[in-house]
Amino acid sequence: MTVMFERVALIGLGLIGSSLSHVMRRERLTRHIAGHARSAATLTQAGALGLADSLHSTAAAAVRDADLVILCVPVGALGAVAQEIGPQLKPGAILTDVGSVKGAVIRDVRPHVPEGVHFIPGHPIAGTEQSGPASGFAELFQNRWCILTPLPDSAAAMVKRLEAFWQACGSNVEIMEPEHHDLVLAITSHLPHLIAYNTVATAADLEKVTNSEVIKYSAGGFRDFTRIAASDPVMWRDVFLNNRDAVLEMLGRFSEDLSALQRAIRWGDGETLYRLFDRARSIRKSIIAAGQETPLPNFGRNQKPEG
Repeated sequence: MTVMFERVALIGLGLIGSSLSHVMRRERLTRHIAGHARSAATLTQAGALGLADSLHSTAAAAVRDADLVILCVPVGALGAVAQEIGPQLKPGAILTDVGSVKGAVIRDVRPHVPEGVHFIPGHPIAGTEQSGPASGFAELFQNRWCILTPLPDSAAAMVKRLEAFWQACGSNVEIMEPEHHDLVLAITSHLPHLIAYNTVATAADLEKVTNSEVIKYSAGGFRDFTRIAASDPVMWRDVFLNNRDAVLEMLGRFSEDLSALQRAIRWGDGETLYRLFDRARSIRKSIIAAGQETPLPNFGRNQKPEG
């Protein structure tokens, strides 16, 4: 693979940032990776892991002379970061992000992007419940989707360049309107996380079931909810606060469907229950057929240790 960008700045060195570092090194997509993290401990760990050729205590210092700047911090922090780095961004550079929300990111970041810098929001739909510099791995983006949501004035050549970068990282790339992205992710990602967090919290609050029993007798379904609920709480707090309208719309639809299920159970309507469960099972099969999950038992999680 040939060098695609002379210098890439990673602002944030958690799961996504560290995984980008690994895949860029493996594929030799850049000559220099500049990294920044707010925490001195994270910078030290990133240095020990070799995640960057230069590490910087400020985001402004990290982005100087970078041809590609990737913001890998929680969406609630993006506005402040954009304000800090704006004056240091190199004319002609591409500025992108990896946030799970796009409308709010555009709202918060765009005002701080100087003339001549190409802001192209993005979202790699790839992740695990792990976080931190040591959690990254080069294969994270392999055969996963990355959605780009260019602005109306985004230069087509620069969008193609960023698209080629994500493809070199292993991703399939889709171009989408920001509003549509936020609606799609509200149902495919945000709502499932909200349900997982709430289910785990409900179990923990049950007065007639002890926490030790919840842990000891965890069946597969609850265990998988706890895996999702182990995700970074700061990141998910910001996602829900910044995709409020779409999440509330999906939550309303979910509540209506849940009420229908409640009625079916109350009245012994087995036909309705079977029909819904069979339909849901077919969706699972479609996800496997599309290569977005493995058919291995336990979702393949026993094939390698978590952590």
